[in-house]
Amino acid sequence: MRTARDANMPNAAQAWTERLLANGYCIIDGALPVETIAALAADLDPVFQATPFCQGRFYGEKTKRFGSLLKRSDHAAALVLHPVIRFIVEAALGGACDRIQLNVAQGIEIHPGEARQLPHRDHDMWQGEKGGHEYLVNVIWPLTPFTQDNGATLIYPDSHGPVGMAREALCDPIAAECPPGSAICFLGSTVHGAGANSSAQARRGIVVGYCLGWLKPYENQWLAYPPTTARRFPPDLAALVGYAQHRPNLGNYEGQCPSILLRDHVPENVGPVDALRPDQVDLLAGFVADAVPQ
Repeated sequence: MRTARDANMPNAAQAWTERLLANGYCIIDGALPVETIAALAADLDPVFQATPFCQGRFYGEKTKRFGSLLKRSDHAAALVLHPVIRFIVEAALGGACDRIQLNVAQGIEIHPGEARQLPHRDHDMWQGEKGGHEYLVNVIWPLTPFTQDNGATLIYPDSHGPVGMAREALCDPIAAECPPGSAICFLGSTVHGAGANSSAQARRGIVVGYCLGWLKPYENQWLAYPPTTARRFPPDLAALVGYAQHRPNLGNYEGQCPSILLRDHVPENVGPVDALRPDQVDLLAGFVADAVPQ
């Protein structure tokens, strides 16, 4: 397993990408300093304590979940913007979209006595045809050590992609055991589920998910981070949570990039501006040239 020192190198990021695509998952040890994770965990501790248990067997009736992490702690941005993770996600998803977007940033706490979660593929939240490309990449960041006893995420090897989805039976799962600072990455087509917590302690973790930019995200980012909140984000983070168009012209505000809403002064009246892919620009240029009267 690679160390934190070489995890930021491009060749290491490429190696992790290859492992993710080949196996459906990878676990990057030492992806972030434990101090960063500890600071985030401290910020979120009162939120975990105040959050009620979920309702329903899929979410888990002895499990707590909450989103909007980027406004709950400034340390959450280090997870969302991690350069190696961003490289991996772009490589895995970039061929099927113009840009990626944040799908979810959620805290999860599994309490003692919680049962094993139903094995599932996260891409099934969307009803499009599967197998031609991946829809999302998830990254779980432990806030407490993940062990088999306390409900570490169970990942089913070789269940991903068109070949894995065509299998009649799943292989035995592996428990993603690792300490805080590690990053558990898996594809949207990979079968997984939280393990049962048979220990005496709750286990806490963060899931940060990225999806194709033309999908409706799991977490409504514009409600989680309205302009008054997103205005203090750096531009690349604001773009990830929806303040950017996906060409052609998708997700606009009054026909312009929604980043206009993050300005100090937002004009009352604005006019639409084309946001097209290069191939569409060329197509339009050829059409206009042909349409000019001779």
